[in-house]
Amino acid sequence: MTDAARLVTERDFRQQVMELARLCGWLCYFTWTAVHSPPGFPDLVLCRPPRLIIVELKSDKGRVTAAQEEWLEALARVPWLECYVWRPDDWPEIEAQLQRRAARE
Repeated sequence: MTDAARLVTERDFRQQVMELARLCGWLCYFTWTAVHSPPGFPDLVLCRPPRLIIVELKSDKGRVTAAQEEWLEALARVPWLECYVWRPDDWPEIEAQLQRRAARE
């Protein structure tokens, strides 16, 4: 793990992922504030048809909550949906996923 990866906040990490996603042609959605929303829904929804990715972002030490785990497990069972938990150290995989074209494209 790099020192830079240890220092990045989840907010900064989200911004970096969204910037890369937009550069790669993805539409990006995140809920600004989840105060009145049910708990646990993942942080990002990324769409570049025919692919749809839903991502929970965590800092190096961040933990997935029980409510987040419930959502992630349910979403992972949707065959055409891609669901991930990404951390700063996953950056090479994040780049690969966001740059990859679907077989149908």
